[in-house]
Amino acid sequence: MSAVGLAVGDGVVLAKRNLTRTLRVPDLMMSSLIMPIMSTLLFAYIFGSAIQVPGVSYTEFLLVGVFVQTVVFNSVITGSGLAEDIQKGIVDRFRSLPISPYSVLIGRTISDLANNVLSIVVMVVTGLLVGWRIDSSAGEAAAGFVLLLAFAYALSWVLAVVGLSVRAPEVVTNASFMIIMPLCFIANTYVSPEGFPAVLRVIAEWNPVSAVTQAVRELFGNTNPAFPPGDAWPLQNAILASFLWIVVMLVVFVPFATSRYRKAVAR
Repeated sequence: MSAVGLAVGDGVVLAKRNLTRTLRVPDLMMSSLIMPIMSTLLFAYIFGSAIQVPGVSYTEFLLVGVFVQTVVFNSVITGSGLAEDIQKGIVDRFRSLPISPYSVLIGRTISDLANNVLSIVVMVVTGLLVGWRIDSSAGEAAAGFVLLLAFAYALSWVLAVVGLSVRAPEVVTNASFMIIMPLCFIANTYVSPEGFPAVLRVIAEWNPVSAVTQAVRELFGNTNPAFPPGDAWPLQNAILASFLWIVVMLVVFVPFATSRYRKAVAR
């Protein structure tokens, strides 16, 4: 078996270990499930009564933004999980086993991808209850979910670098939110960037979260010609832009996380 195949195989085994650990700690599971429900209900009923979107229900406009925000926030689990494993010496135990040295990273990102699948299922059910609908074909809807999960997986490698760069798990959340808060809120997740100040509007238009949000809205059929996304290239070509962002994050941060992992376990 090739080195890549060995790393993936060992990573799947470690992913099962991470998922089993999550199931044995109800608090971790509940936090992953309750937050999407709260975000969906609060934003749908509070913002939904105050914001109007021409040509489309604000609930349909909003729910995709909540989907993207949730998987972005869930990526923090990758960084905190890695930092905790290193601090507790679990990674040192793995190093004594005949497994690929990179399987820890692969296992962590795969298990967190599974966690995102569960979160999305919960959000879909909650969204349907508050009036959100998919207005496209089954194939386009499936492509939307795949794109959402692909973005979540790529982003987990970004947060893996954060988790491997700090010395305490408690620091990961604060350091991560310095990255993900601007990503989620200087974007088109809740409102159109057209009303933003000039500088923030440009940032929002080229924000990968905006591209993914617009792409998933298009694939779900939650758009309307009466409410154009904007003139910036990433929003006019949202699906292609999202794919390019995902590729760039994986190409840059998979090797970076691998390098940081080698340094972290050598400390």
